[in-house]
Amino acid sequence: MLSPLTPKPRVSVITLNWNNQEITCDLLRSIKELNTYPNLEVIVVDNASKLDPTHAFLSVFPDAKVIRNKSNLGFSAGNNVGIRQASGDYLFLVNNDTEFTPHLIEGLVEIFTRFPDAGMVSPKFHYFFAKGTIEYAGYNPVNIFTGRNSMIGCREKDLGQYNAVKETNYAHGGGMMVSRKVIEEVGLMPEDFFLYYEELDWSVKIKKKGFKIYYQPASLIYHKESMTTGKMSPLKTFYLTRNRILFMRRNVPILGLGVFVLYFILFTIPKNTMTYLVKKQGEHLKWFWKGILWHFNSKIKFN
Repeated sequence: MLSPLTPKPRVSVITLNWNNQEITCDLLRSIKELNTYPNLEVIVVDNASKLDPTHAFLSVFPDAKVIRNKSNLGFSAGNNVGIRQASGDYLFLVNNDTEFTPHLIEGLVEIFTRFPDAGMVSPKFHYFFAKGTIEYAGYNPVNIFTGRNSMIGCREKDLGQYNAVKETNYAHGGGMMVSRKVIEEVGLMPEDFFLYYEELDWSVKIKKKGFKIYYQPASLIYHKESMTTGKMSPLKTFYLTRNRILFMRRNVPILGLGVFVLYFILFTIPKNTMTYLVKKQGEHLKWFWKGILWHFNSKIKFN
């Protein structure tokens, strides 16, 4: 624990924006009004939005550093741009569709002071539009059959049942703090994914280096959930399909991968194809198959 007289380590808050100026401004307002941590750097990376949001962001948070990418680099590469520009001892990568609560940063930094083996930590997540309802209190492991996992406590009323600090399987990509030491040893976020599953892959990579992933219930963040891609967009269907397979190819031993592939061929493909046909969701069907066929035409990087 740091004493009150110990200088607070610098924390860099990094968030991405893509055509969601007002949502990002809401986040910046919450940081300005609710943040209680004294040594904070705020970096907004804009992934080539149609309109330049720099003026709007600086009008809300004048001290923010705004970086404009020339093209949409996706979640991982966009965050990596911010990481390279950050000066913090700890970096808090946070979705722009979230809002801060008081003492959010303090609780996350505390994990690194209490646990020398901490590699990454995520706060407790509540749904913004249903405050008091949990979205995330840690992650269950990815299922060897389905290639999917679930969030602990998801959609449960928060009655304090997940109020203990604990090790968890993966950080939540919507809000995860990592130390500079870990980034220097493990490397930046994996850029092969573009969108979805990258935080799971990064978590696995960090754990392979001997670090642990923690969940900190004393820190709370509100999440508006899927403001960028939409709940049922074809873009989301493509990347979830493609990256589900990619994650398994990169991180599962050959026998386990065989189990997954068999399950995917016999159950997932027929079920999803039939579902999209019955619901007359032709675009989703097309992008579901594009996500599968991508693997026959692309070189895969393995960890």
